[in-house]
Amino acid sequence: MSSTPSTATSDAVVDSEIAIEQAHVDRVYGELGKAGERAGLVAADGLARGRTDRTGDIRDEEITGLFERDALVFNAARRQAALDTQYEGLVFGRLDIAHPTLGRGAQDGPDWWRGREREVRYIGRLGVRDEDYEPLVIDWRAPAAAAFYRATPVVPHDVIRRRVLRSQGTTVVGIEDDLMVAEAPDDLVIIGDGALMAALTRSRGAQMRDIVATIQQHQDEAIRAPSRGVTEITGGPGTGKTVVALHRAAYLLYSERRRFEGGGILVVGPSTAYTAYIERVLPSLGEESVTLRSVGDLVDAVSATRLDRPEVAAVKGSLRIRNLLGRAASAAVPGGPDSFRAFVGGQAISLGPEVLAGVRGRALRGHARNLAVDAARNLLAEAGWASHRTGQRADFLEAFEQSLAVDEFMAQWWPQLDPREILLWLTDTDLTYRLGRGALTDDECAAVAMSMREALESGEWSVADAALIDELAVRLGPVKDDRDEERGFYEIDELDSLSAGEFRELGNPYAAPAAAGQRAGTPRELLLRGRIGEPGDYAHILIDEAQDLSPMQWRMVGRRGEWASWTVVGDAAQASWDHPAEAARAREAAFGSALRRHFHMATNYRNAREIFDYARDVILPVLPDADIPVAVRETGVSPVEASLDPDPVAAVQAALDALGREVDGSIAVITPIRYADRLAPLRGRLDGRVQVLDPLSVKGLEFDATVVVDPEAIAAESPGGIRVLYVALTRAAHRMTVLRPA
Repeated sequence: MSSTPSTATSDAVVDSEIAIEQAHVDRVYGELGKAGERAGLVAADGLARGRTDRTGDIRDEEITGLFERDALVFNAARRQAALDTQYEGLVFGRLDIAHPTLGRGAQDGPDWWRGREREVRYIGRLGVRDEDYEPLVIDWRAPAAAAFYRATPVVPHDVIRRRVLRSQGTTVVGIEDDLMVAEAPDDLVIIGDGALMAALTRSRGAQMRDIVATIQQHQDEAIRAPSRGVTEITGGPGTGKTVVALHRAAYLLYSERRRFEGGGILVVGPSTAYTAYIERVLPSLGEESVTLRSVGDLVDAVSATRLDRPEVAAVKGSLRIRNLLGRAASAAVPGGPDSFRAFVGGQAISLGPEVLAGVRGRALRGHARNLAVDAARNLLAEAGWASHRTGQRADFLEAFEQSLAVDEFMAQWWPQLDPREILLWLTDTDLTYRLGRGALTDDECAAVAMSMREALESGEWSVADAALIDELAVRLGPVKDDRDEERGFYEIDELDSLSAGEFRELGNPYAAPAAAGQRAGTPRELLLRGRIGEPGDYAHILIDEAQDLSPMQWRMVGRRGEWASWTVVGDAAQASWDHPAEAARAREAAFGSALRRHFHMATNYRNAREIFDYARDVILPVLPDADIPVAVRETGVSPVEASLDPDPVAAVQAALDALGREVDGSIAVITPIRYADRLAPLRGRLDGRVQVLDPLSVKGLEFDATVVVDPEAIAAESPGGIRVLYVALTRAAHRMTVLRPA
């Protein structure tokens, strides 16, 4: 036996090892093809079971046949979809294991593997067995695969060699080995310098790559942590927090599928750019049953990407705004009737503003507004009777209930309200002053009113507005639709697509026609499109960039996880929310008394050391206690600094041309708002490799190279100041250019 591992350098040896692995991979794909054929046969059998020629009444056994058909076809289609998505890199790992034998169980000494029975175990994205039910590939989430991630030379877990296979489609194109022993068997060939560093040098694409083949031991511990309670994953930029969390979601679905697939897993990210970036990771790991939303997309029928100015976002995110929203939810409808006059049962009834205000206050005690309409009508009837007291009370109340005049009044005085309409009331600055008095300053009230006018002009809600809409939805309750029982199947979809204003117009024959500015296609119609549904309750919630959530956003997320377990990912040094203590209180309220566990990631795998040192020198003077990871990779190339003058577009284009020659993958131009419009046409340059993004939209993203435009302006314009600039400076893996005004 040799005293040192044999490291293969000859192309012939490498090709021979690749051929060995290719033979096994070919066998796996052969079995995968057979599995696909079996899934097709199951689907055909399911369709046959449910076939019937009867056109009249269907017997119970035929209903059972239809049910069996649907179940078989559904499961066959699901299995086929799983098989179809696994063709890229299905088999990515191999373990050479030495099993303990009697009297030889300890792993002592450099040759602990001697005398042990050896096994080869392949690891992949999906478990595959042959016709004799022998495993050809073990699912990476299975306990038998854990050693692939946890084995180290110190604690080898019976592993002699760990091999990572790199594939293109069904073809093995490269292998990298990690040796867990000091003295290896002569028949084991060791290829390359280690799988992790090889993976780190590869180019990034437009979407995040999973790290399933290169998960490290400390990451695997977080991925496989118990599901209950709150699992917090912290660490500085580039430490793999996001991909660890996503792999954890896939692991939870595998290990406790009934619980998490039934209850659902919600993944919340900071932006739509982020969700687009990560959307392929979970399917590539064999999981499709996860809901992926940005913070601006959490509320049904609301998809917000617009960002408020920092000072406005600070007001909307603070818990102080709840007082304004609570008052708005119970206020009289602007422009609605302030008195009630009608003939009821032959009697003239007149109720003034004070009486109506009293009725409204009593009706709302313990009731959500949209659900209190019956209580309000009953109290209004009692007030009408108390104002006259002529005749029999029962006769009067019955006449009141049947009165068309009362119907028309109620439709205008107590309409069913969409929470988004309440926010549009706040376009009136004077009303906002009245509702916000004592909770917000006059300047803050004016800023909120102006932001709502901006929404009405643009037809776009802001990301911060989503949490306000959700808060109001709870206070108002769902829009009550008494006509549901009368609607046909096809009418339901059509009516559910209407705005709340259109719904009330159709449902109330006494309502005035909508104003021209409220017709479909106007900004107002865009803001009110669709229906606000129930928030939903998930079994597990995963939040990335959690340090950015405002207190109001924590309340919004918390409503979706009352009984959930949590995975929370963040780094305080990268926060764009500037009031961490208030956010922490809201976060703890969302978690409740659940058990907490914490995992810390301390190694920066993304940034070359030269790039991260540049970013570190920016953040430490401002935040001395920032969580600074250790960068493990060097390129020998320092970030380039250049002038943005005299033509910013030309300067950025020159930087892109230079970077395009140095890297093969993605390049991002990270720009403050002041340059965004001028630099937008650069998007898609270099054969589609270039993106132009604002600093907040790059949260959670990474690129091969970046051009950071006017870093001082980025800090000045961003709610998190230098912390947001720190984010921008840590997005590049290999190259970074920083452009400053002269």
